[in-house]
Amino acid sequence: MRAVVHRGYRAGLRADTIADVEPLRTIRLIADRQHGVVTADQCRQIGLAADEVKRLCRAKAWLRLNRAAYLVDAARFGGEPPRPSVIRAALFSAGPNAVAVLGTAAELHGIAGLRDDLVHVSLPGPDARPRRPTEPGVRLHQFTLRRGEVGRVGGIAATTPARTVADLLLRVNRYTAVSVVDSALNRALLLADDLTLVAALMSGRRGAVRARPWLAEVDGRAESPLETRVRLRACDGHVPPDELQYRVRDHHGEIVAIADFAWTRARVIGEADGSAAHDNPVAVFRDRKRQNNIVNAGYTPLRFTWEDTLTPGYIPRTVRAAIDRAAA
Repeated sequence: MRAVVHRGYRAGLRADTIADVEPLRTIRLIADRQHGVVTADQCRQIGLAADEVKRLCRAKAWLRLNRAAYLVDAARFGGEPPRPSVIRAALFSAGPNAVAVLGTAAELHGIAGLRDDLVHVSLPGPDARPRRPTEPGVRLHQFTLRRGEVGRVGGIAATTPARTVADLLLRVNRYTAVSVVDSALNRALLLADDLTLVAALMSGRRGAVRARPWLAEVDGRAESPLETRVRLRACDGHVPPDELQYRVRDHHGEIVAIADFAWTRARVIGEADGSAAHDNPVAVFRDRKRQNNIVNAGYTPLRFTWEDTLTPGYIPRTVRAAIDRAAA
């Protein structure tokens, strides 16, 4: 049966496209290893006719991502190219020596703490000054990358976690910097001993003197950038939490919750309240039950949102008031 279908498929093709059947199969195999992306050069090397590539794009079977790359079988992705495909296409366009750096490398590694829609690419030497205009959404850099500072993430060349974090710390503000390092530690992309390497990778570079003290403020127990920001606001307001990821126990010694922060002597706990985890009825019910258990265990719960971290005094003032009430 399979052979009959195959013959019928070929019989339904125009004579001038029969020769493109095998190249198309090969191209799909290549695309499957490259986040669905193939280059114009790969199409030529495989023998896929340029007219056939144009026809596939006109039919919306393929999507042209830039001058060098195409997304194969674009309908699988609902017409919106996945972010790894966009990054892969940008590196293809930049050339064989391109390496993902900065926020793009952090995104590939899964390091949270910043949002950057640009694709950041480093090229060596004069390659960073292309003769043609840079593709939209791509920013070229000229980093000196040593052996051991570049690896591959999902087949994409990118700076290592340590080099990525070091590069970012030199360019972002304190809250973002600590959030980035916390995330890398929490996800075990960096170990505590690696912070010495991060400091060495920053040494002698512009911004290093400002950024180096921030490494002393990191804590890999933070499970989100919001948790990092709440903690830093509390520390800046002279009410640092006594514990992170604190196990709240009821009067029988049973754990009823794990709180993001705790001021243990006052029996005050804090939660970093991200909307994504609390925006459906099941989550609302679970949160209400959990909060009741915390209150019944004798603790005062406080909840903080991202917006709360934008006002420097709000979080420490709220914590201090709860501590004062507990002492009264």
